[in-house]
Amino acid sequence: MGIPERIEAALERGLSFCEMPSSCPPGLSAAMRHAVFPGGARLRPSLVLSVAAACARDGDGDEGEIAETAQADVAAAIELLHCASLVHDDLPCFDDAAVRRGRPSVHAAFGQELAVLTGDGLIVLAFDILAQADVPASLLRSMLRTVARGVGAQGGLVAGQAWESERTVGLRTYHKAKTAALFQAGARLGAELSGAPVGPWAEFGARLGEAYQVADDLRDTLDDEANLGKPAGQDAAHDRPNACSVLGINGALDRLRALLDQAVEALPTCPHPERVVAWVEGFGARLYPRAVTAEEPSANHNMVADLRA
Repeated sequence: MGIPERIEAALERGLSFCEMPSSCPPGLSAAMRHAVFPGGARLRPSLVLSVAAACARDGDGDEGEIAETAQADVAAAIELLHCASLVHDDLPCFDDAAVRRGRPSVHAAFGQELAVLTGDGLIVLAFDILAQADVPASLLRSMLRTVARGVGAQGGLVAGQAWESERTVGLRTYHKAKTAALFQAGARLGAELSGAPVGPWAEFGARLGEAYQVADDLRDTLDDEANLGKPAGQDAAHDRPNACSVLGINGALDRLRALLDQAVEALPTCPHPERVVAWVEGFGARLYPRAVTAEEPSANHNMVADLRA
């Protein structure tokens, strides 16, 4: 079973906990499923599994000592937290976005009350799945800390959303918390699952996450709702930090390229680098807005060439 199939199966296992008779109100269960399926690119959980595969030691099998199912459950926890953040992000008190992934957002489809509870429920479910994952107890404690830091109020995803309520914030501080922290957590988890040192992978994940947020700023500025699957121009509408407004379009593109170069430089030595390079290729192909790829059809070429060198 490939990585995408493993992730979807793990998410199905997780959501099934909330679909047992009488265990969860049916409206909440339906809203949680709506928030998770069908998903986007599943970048964060696939990063977890790709790094784990890249770090797998020879003789331990393709996925190392921890079973594929357990690894996929850990990766699914990261995705559930990401989905929860999108549900809350779309609420009227934040973006007031009626569309997500090309269909009604959770609050548009189920109401604000269930949307708040859906986000809360997904957060708790993520940690429940992580706590039940079949991994050594010593590793579980470390992974819980990794995930908590990636989503928490001290530099994690929650901090990133909270910075939007402050009068001023530096662009990089905002980007590192809003997006990079969860990518960093994903790369760390992958290394932890294979017993590899986490420090180098944390840097790699963080640079990728910052690059993704700069690219998201560019798409928010240059693309339209039909291409994004969500409202465009949200940063300008809500007076939020955006790489384009701070650096200009060309400056944002330069920043994106620099972050991708830094990610290439930070890619740690590992037994099977080709397994994470394949992930980076797919990641890079998604970054540039249509307006940029039309002018630079090989915008991602240099990054991939450097990774394969």
